Order: sequence, then structure tokens, then C-alpha cells
Amino acid sequence: MLNKPNEEYIKAGAQKVTEKDVEKVVNKSEELQKKFSAKGPLARFIEDGQLLIAIVKDYRSKAYRQVPYGAIASIVFTLIYVLNPFDLMPDMLPVIGQVDDVAVLGACLLLVEQDLHKYKDWKLGKVD
Repeated sequence: MLNKPNEEYIKAGAQKVTEKDVEKVVNKSEELQKKFSAKGPLARFIEDGQLLIAIVKDYRSKAYRQVPYGAIASIVFTLIYVLNPFDLMPDMLPVIGQVDDVAVLGACLLLVEQDLHKYKDWKLGKVD
């Protein structure tokens, strides 16, 4: 049986993230947005998913750099994982195929929670 993805899984994956991976997330942002639609298991993460995509875009464009690269790498790893239809449990399997995506996303959100709150405040104009 596979181990449930956790923060350590995200950290290990983040260490392998390259600038090309960051670019891939930015280039595939529309496809990612569709993954966080009102349908399916990722629906409860719509706002979080949009924030994760936005922080990567703002980081890449250098509009927002008050985040450690490790957090960006963790987010990029997670978003690429969500994009990949052939991960721990293939997405073609109804519902079960998205369970691992939800687990990885949840672990990432726990890992980058503080950085994401700071980014959201910045995005809303609460912080310079």
C-alpha cells in the first residue's frame, strides 16, 4: 500500500524543482484552473488553487518575491503533481484518481500556509 503523501513528500519533491518547472506551471495555468473547478474532489480548494497559481505567476514575474524559494518550489511541485494524470493513482480512475491529488494539495497547503497568508494580504493590498 502506498504511503499517504505528506509534508516530507512535498519537501523532497520540491528539492527537484527547476526554473523550467516554474515556467511550466505558469504556461499551464489555464489547465490548472480547470482542475480547480466547481466539480470534482478539488472543488473545495478552488480559492487555494487560484492563490497557488497566482503566487507562482507573481514570483516568476518578480512582482512578489517576499516568499522563500522553498515555498515556491513546494507549490510548483504540487501543481505539477495535480497536472500529471499518471501520478500515484491515475486520474482516469473515477474519484479515487483524484484522492492523491487532494492529499498532496492538502499537505502543500499546510506546508506553505503562512507564506500563502502573507501573499494573500499583499495581493489584497493589506501589506506593502
